[in-house]
Amino acid sequence: MALASSSSLPAISQSQRALPLVATKRTPFHVPSPRNPELRRVTLTPPSEVATKWRTRISFFPSFIKKRGKSREQLKEELLDAIAPLDRGAEASPEDKERVDQIARELEEVNSIKEPLKSNLLNGKWELLYTTSRSILQPQRPKFLRPNGKIYQAINADTLRAQNMETWPYFNQVTANLEPLSARRVAVGFDTFKILGLIPIKAPERARGELEITYLDEEIRVSRGDKGNLFILKMIDPSYRVPLQ
Repeated sequence: MALASSSSLPAISQSQRALPLVATKRTPFHVPSPRNPELRRVTLTPPSEVATKWRTRISFFPSFIKKRGKSREQLKEELLDAIAPLDRGAEASPEDKERVDQIARELEEVNSIKEPLKSNLLNGKWELLYTTSRSILQPQRPKFLRPNGKIYQAINADTLRAQNMETWPYFNQVTANLEPLSARRVAVGFDTFKILGLIPIKAPERARGELEITYLDEEIRVSRGDKGNLFILKMIDPSYRVPLQ
């Protein structure tokens, strides 16, 4: 098909040729149409508004990047830094406890071990780094009468046994049977206390509780008790075995 020649287009009058093309902000102006003798209405967007729209679109990407969550290793490092000066929680202020709890919850959200009771990573001897349990910390006592040495908890999921161990100055111990309630929660029934690590005393029937493992890897374990207490522990000896009853 041949292109139309210029002679076939409608003639444009001298007055239409002389029509000025002037635009103000968001003000429509008229352009003569070569195919229609009537005028077409055209609205131009000022350059400043175009630039603003482009900046808005471009700024979407940095905001999207900023919203990306922290990695598991970053959260672990942040959690360990937060609890380091708190003397296992005995020196924690309400603000400290809130901050630690928030970081722990962020770490729990990225937990990849959904069934910790079935994981070999759970087995072994763990050192208590932080807790909100007053019965463990004894913050009402003078500092020299509190448990000053390391505190351990051992769990063997295959035999459903657990053991809590204090060191200096009391060396108290307690062993317990575990009863799975779900893939990550157990009922804890204490059976024998050892005062000073030597004198066995049968635990009363009321010495019971529950424990939920909310985060687990080869280094760190986060657990929560049925009374709302938070426990943060690190792995010390994966080969440790809890004594059988």
